[in-house]
Amino acid sequence: MEQQIAGGWWREAEACPSPNCNARPGPEDISLLVLHNISLPPGEFGGEHVRALFCNQLDCSAHPWFEQLRDLRVSAHLLIDRHGKTTQFVPFTRCAWHAGISNFRGRDNCNEFSIGIELEGTDDQSYTASQYDSLARVSKAIMHAYPTITRERIVGHSDIAPGRKTDPGPAFDWKQYWSLLY
Repeated sequence: MEQQIAGGWWREAEACPSPNCNARPGPEDISLLVLHNISLPPGEFGGEHVRALFCNQLDCSAHPWFEQLRDLRVSAHLLIDRHGKTTQFVPFTRCAWHAGISNFRGRDNCNEFSIGIELEGTDDQSYTASQYDSLARVSKAIMHAYPTITRERIVGHSDIAPGRKTDPGPAFDWKQYWSLLY
């Protein structure tokens, strides 16, 4: 497989660096892939609100729901929009702030050892074929670059923060994703 990740950046993604990241305590310890969903405002797709949130540029007066996001500092490594376009906010070599309070197999603070991918979507609306195709392509590249990420180490946010998070939700078709990945 051709090297598709260089310096922590996926070649197919548009780069949009976020300040919401920090150094990994063990850069060689990238061993988990976490799938999320996001839409801003909830249930609405398109636009620049997610990008603005991840870059601390969201105008919280633009929608009443945004007020609860004021002063929130979050990011993900990647965002895949409804058309399959991928934007990268944080290089894989750094911690993105996507998992929050989390635990995977007895290990807390998943941000330290994971890569976070946001899919533009909701728990209850089907994801698009373009999103699954892009997600499978980048997942393969990530697994090639970071071989400790195996199928058993690809999870939903709900798996590492049960009771607190539900994404990527019941609408995410794991069977379809696995079929494209393997």
